[in-house]
Amino acid sequence: MNLKHIHHVAIIASDYEKSKHFYTELLGLEIIRENYREERDSYKLDLKIGDSEIELFSFPNPPKRQSGPESVGLRHLCFYADDIEETVKELNQKGIETEPIRIDEFTGGKYTFFKDPDGLPLELHE
Repeated sequence: MNLKHIHHVAIIASDYEKSKHFYTELLGLEIIRENYREERDSYKLDLKIGDSEIELFSFPNPPKRQSGPESVGLRHLCFYADDIEETVKELNQKGIETEPIRIDEFTGGKYTFFKDPDGLPLELHE
């Protein structure tokens, strides 16, 4: 087996426009393409981040997903930043709350968490 990297992560938004604004305008991800699928009454927005992608979907009345307390399944999505302090400052200036920056006890790396409009935990790591 020769797996190279993660190609994409898919996220279903409860409010498509709000999440589109969050990921494109606030986080600055580049739009690759946006398609409306009439047969599913669903948008699919492909966003570029480094060599990977995030697929942002909308569906009519998606069920809520439990993310806290810790539950089985995908725990969070993590973004890498060269300067975590500067990135946290930028997020905070845009009205995005972040947890205090911590040091990973095993790797020594710096990290913090914030949430997308649906409460999906997002990590920032340096």
